[in-house]
Amino acid sequence: MVDGLSAFLRHLQVQNKSVHTVSSYQRDIEGFLAFYLSDELPDVIIESASKVYSSMHFSDWQVVDSEAIRAFLAFRSQHGISARTLARQLSAIRSFYDYLVREGRVLKNPAKGLKAPKQPQPLPKSLDVDWTQTLLEQPIETWQDICNQAVFELLYSAGLRVSECVMLDLSPGLDELDSGWVRVLGKGGKERLAPVGSKAKQAIYDWLAIRSEYATSEEIAVFVNRRGRRLGVRSIQLRLDQRTLKAGLPTKMSPHRLRHACATHVLESSGDLRAVQEMLGHANLSSTQIYTKLDLQHLAQVYDQAHPRAKRNKK
Repeated sequence: MVDGLSAFLRHLQVQNKSVHTVSSYQRDIEGFLAFYLSDELPDVIIESASKVYSSMHFSDWQVVDSEAIRAFLAFRSQHGISARTLARQLSAIRSFYDYLVREGRVLKNPAKGLKAPKQPQPLPKSLDVDWTQTLLEQPIETWQDICNQAVFELLYSAGLRVSECVMLDLSPGLDELDSGWVRVLGKGGKERLAPVGSKAKQAIYDWLAIRSEYATSEEIAVFVNRRGRRLGVRSIQLRLDQRTLKAGLPTKMSPHRLRHACATHVLESSGDLRAVQEMLGHANLSSTQIYTKLDLQHLAQVYDQAHPRAKRNKK
């Protein structure tokens, strides 16, 4: 057994770590050692490193530096190892060196400060236009249906984050609604204008016509719950679940999926990625300083031509 590593594995056992966990740590650390001791070690050998190096006496962990660990992660990534697995292996190496530092076997942890590879975030499945239309064209029977219709149309029409929809206030949020825009506060307190198509605009007007009957007198939020207070994120999700069931759609729905559908449908029709990024207010494009310089006429034109439920009416 590799010197230093054997002590660490016994330490894990004393801590009542499962056999699977101990085995995983051993495999990951020996895999790194196999790479470290060979410049060009085939991936298949790294996977069976415990067999190759089980009898090798290695105790000079002090000489391992951050670059060696970084090179190991890069090598594994190039051989198709997933980001999740790489993050686990880095965590194992870091934990091992934390132990060695505590035991006085090494002076510092070379894995400290290294960042695990970013986990890929799977995109939500988009809705095709027909399913989106089915969702949005259900019968309106109650005042909550009127409110919900305005919420769902706005999420899809403007590609809003659900948090942006929840935090939308009567002013300044709807000050430019007549012109086909809503003013939202995005991530990091960044303000932007988002385009609103004719369907969403009419749905919002229908809701505003009765809003005062259900909102408390001091409430400034556009959308309210049964108590007349600002509608919450969880409430929107529940209402969307109910609408999905009512529409008979064989899929799980979420507010973000409507945002994603908006982006997908506009991009598929226009091919203008820049305009879509501006519309969605992505972090690298949505600062107030940059946004004030954006060509809103170009964004409006792309939106009108591409969004299935756009065709914003001019006042």
